Amino acid sequence: MRRTLKKRGGAAIAIAAVGALALTACATADSGEGETLTYVFAIDDDPRGMNAQFVRVPEASMFSAQMLEPLIFMSSDYELTPGLAESWELSDDGLELVFTLREGVTWHDGEPFTAEDVKFNFEEIDPVSSYSWSIESVLESIEIEGDTEVTLSLSEPFGPLLEAISQHYMLPQHIYEGTEYITNDANMAPIGTGPMMFESYSSGEEVTLLKNPDYWGGEIAVDRAVFPIMGDANSRAEALFSGEIDQGIVPFSQRPRVEEDPNTVFLEETAHPQVVSLGFNALGESLQDAAVRQAVYAAFDRENISDDVLQGLGEPARTFFPEALGWANSPNVDLLEQFPHDVDAINQALDDAGFPRGDNGERFTLDIRYSTARPDTAAIAEVAQSKLAEVGIGLNLMGSAGAVFAEAVFTDSDFDLVLIPNTSGADPSLALANWYACNEEKLPSANPSQLCDDQIDAAVDAAAATSNVDERSEAFAAMSERAAEVMIYAPLVWFNGTFPSANTTRWDGQTEKPVDTSRVPWTSLTPKA
Repeated sequence: MRRTLKKRGGAAIAIAAVGALALTACATADSGEGETLTYVFAIDDDPRGMNAQFVRVPEASMFSAQMLEPLIFMSSDYELTPGLAESWELSDDGLELVFTLREGVTWHDGEPFTAEDVKFNFEEIDPVSSYSWSIESVLESIEIEGDTEVTLSLSEPFGPLLEAISQHYMLPQHIYEGTEYITNDANMAPIGTGPMMFESYSSGEEVTLLKNPDYWGGEIAVDRAVFPIMGDANSRAEALFSGEIDQGIVPFSQRPRVEEDPNTVFLEETAHPQVVSLGFNALGESLQDAAVRQAVYAAFDRENISDDVLQGLGEPARTFFPEALGWANSPNVDLLEQFPHDVDAINQALDDAGFPRGDNGERFTLDIRYSTARPDTAAIAEVAQSKLAEVGIGLNLMGSAGAVFAEAVFTDSDFDLVLIPNTSGADPSLALANWYACNEEKLPSANPSQLCDDQIDAAVDAAAATSNVDERSEAFAAMSERAAEVMIYAPLVWFNGTFPSANTTRWDGQTEKPVDTSRVPWTSLTPKA
């Protein structure tokens, strides 16, 4: 039984994107009495949502992380620590999970956070959330005792149970009960238990948050956080280097400047490892043979991409999972050794597959899709065009905006190759495995190849069906080995280039690892004198 993918009906919020305006808020971090201490974090576009339970876009996750909280925190290096649950206990058979909740926690509107809220979230919010996975199919019952104890009983084990729960932000029952959850106004003005509270949002200008004066997790020095919308990446970079903003994502080409500037720093502790992967349309006229797909993958010079295109920000991919999830990798897979960028060998493989060069020197032409919102994937596509030409493959560059890109790839299958930037996620079963498992329903952010492989599906299901780490490791190893043979989707580079950078002239503590991914370490920030 597949538990990692499920069809969602209408779980989306659309906010019209508008042109970005110049910085409208001035960062202030003055410890003088009576001053408002402000932290400025520039973003690149209007948020399409602020509640990640219903909108799976980066900005929704980022804003949720400041205002909402899960029962269990997960850091960028996969450490699980108590969140709204101060402790938990999972039975040896993986069928019963008991949470003890924190006492004295309140929602931003002053109402108490209780076990009833938790029960409501698992029964009502989880089944309609935007996540492509859920514990709904294995959740047999929920029992509560008082305001602080919740017991989940499962019909069968679910391997990434704790990791899945760490990704679900708790929503207040008293705000959502009896409403249309997906369209509730609180999705764009969240009421949570987190360190920051929603104040305002002005489309095209900024989002403003205020500190939660009653935050259970400690004192917060920042009074006000302003998120100006700055669409131009170079403008964000200049604002960062001049000290107008405290944090923002700058182009990867600015990484050397960030490292050289004594007042700026690259924040590497904010998110899980990132990856740029190459996907194939296995029903494409020239790509139906796995040997051809392997040859095309080898034609992408992954060391060149890492060293030159991305300026040393990443590592050429050798494995299907990052080093931080090394327990899931197969010792029998080394993508650099199995598919080296050997032009002579690639040419021979294409000849052997029945694709000789024509009079113009080309064997066939492919269309490659990528999002123009990502300068890294655009740069990789441009370099790939020259690399594939060396082996007689023409490459049409088809960059497009996010919505057009998503429809072309996931709905219409209108591509031959696709470059997909992604993160490794909380657990292989919850993220990366979905790019290899069968996706007949053409769900977004999942395998777009149109190919289903029984061996891969069996391995993916086996990894999700047990809480035994050794058994899960064996299953993912089997998945990796088969994925290398089938070659429908494979990582090119493990890449850290889109993590945010910070200017340290006004605030100390920005480099502290937050307890939860995407969260600013609010309780660690202190203003410089």
